[in-house]
Amino acid sequence: MNNNNILKTADSLGAAIPSVLYDNPDLQKEDILNENKGKSGVYRWINKETGKTYIGSSVNLSRRFSQYYSSNYLASPNRNMAIYRALLKYGHQYFQLEVLEYCDPSNVIAREQFYLDLLEPEYNILSQAGSSLGFKHSE
Repeated sequence: MNNNNILKTADSLGAAIPSVLYDNPDLQKEDILNENKGKSGVYRWINKETGKTYIGSSVNLSRRFSQYYSSNYLASPNRNMAIYRALLKYGHQYFQLEVLEYCDPSNVIAREQFYLDLLEPEYNILSQAGSSLGFKHSE
């Protein structure tokens, strides 16, 4: 990774500079799904009430974001993720969604790891991008 890429994605204080910001994902659902069709990249959910964040990535952002809008998907017992519980508890209107970076599908895991290391998000249980190694799924 070269330093020019870092300068585009983080300011001098280490804060991420998003490519796209959705301040009210509840009202902007259609825009989020349409604007991210055919794109891959790294995203961040920010809880406006608690300040807690979640970093994720996908090779198909539109499909991934549509999963966040499915209550059945979020509430499924075999998907016991902190971000899912928070979205169900607070609702999308209490979150901000940022696309931190659009990138080539082959590079999404590496870029997600960059942001995990930089931002240390509270909703991410695992610190390794793209891995469920070491995560104990609940019964």
